Amino acid sequence: MTKRTLGISLYPDHSDLNEDKKYLVLASQYGFTRIFMSMLEVSEGKDKVAEKFTDLIKFAKGLGFSTTLDIAPNIFDQLGISYDDLDFFHELGADAIRLDQGFDGQKEALISFNPQEMNIELNMSNDVAYLNNILSYSANKPFIYGCHNFYPQRGTGLPLDFFISSSKRFKDQGIDTAAFITSQVGKIGPWDINDGLPTLEMHRDLPIEIQAKHLFATNLIDCVIVGNAYASEHELRKLGEIDRYQLTFDVSLTTDITQVEREILLDNQHVRRGDITDLVIRSTEVRKKYKQADNPVSSASHDFKRGDVVIGNDNFGKYKNELQVVLKNHSDERKNKVAQISSDELFLLDYVGPWNKFRFRR
Repeated sequence: MTKRTLGISLYPDHSDLNEDKKYLVLASQYGFTRIFMSMLEVSEGKDKVAEKFTDLIKFAKGLGFSTTLDIAPNIFDQLGISYDDLDFFHELGADAIRLDQGFDGQKEALISFNPQEMNIELNMSNDVAYLNNILSYSANKPFIYGCHNFYPQRGTGLPLDFFISSSKRFKDQGIDTAAFITSQVGKIGPWDINDGLPTLEMHRDLPIEIQAKHLFATNLIDCVIVGNAYASEHELRKLGEIDRYQLTFDVSLTTDITQVEREILLDNQHVRRGDITDLVIRSTEVRKKYKQADNPVSSASHDFKRGDVVIGNDNFGKYKNELQVVLKNHSDERKNKVAQISSDELFLLDYVGPWNKFRFRR
């Protein structure tokens, strides 16, 4: 099981080398460790291309990045090389190459035993038995990775159910997985159309950190990569602050929240009870910890809607100071509303299952 990571994308054929390096330095400061680097053309000639990519990859390696090269199939013809010899890409310093085209399974299995020991990244955005076919030819499994596509044209990204189904094919085999999210300010991508570069269509207009939270919350993606360049420093910081292993909901607090309620909400590890209910997500351990703390009935409304965070007040008997997240609208005078989850994040409530851990941040 690999630790979860964050990545950025670079397009050296469409960008300035010094700007790329500045972006790498910035991303490394916020905990990014992987690069998806696109090699689209070799119009400058083999030596010039090698020089540019070696410089950039070596610089990135010095900052702790590993690099996957996405190579357009025509590049092999232009360079006069084949998938049977990855020396050229290895000498550039790349750690992996993405197979932009599929072969017969036996070919991919053979490539996974390349003497340069480069990782081979497969396209995950097909819900077919592609991976199983490759593995059936006794592939070198530790060197096989999976990565979804991104979709520059609005309306062409993957639907969620298809994404989950195709991702499970890789996750079930223990393969390291990656998918793309999109910056809302990045303008650089591989093509002249760039309506953002997400894997999932539903992510296209969402704040970048919510996209990442969602991918990690599916438990199907190990590496989340920003598809377009350049994400803003604000976006990189937001991504760097994410807890990659449990959902942390952004909340706005009510004006009448008490000090005890604030502490229960923000300063504790919350765990959903294993015997779940449709009405609310219950975090019950906190009520034991704050058993002695008074919690007067709030004068605010006790009509609750989905995404409200409530805490049992003094009229709730043994359930006083239990924290609950509302899933279905209801009213209850024995609970005080203390916060509201951001509307953009309400869909993430579906990912808090039995015994799942979660936290709140204002």
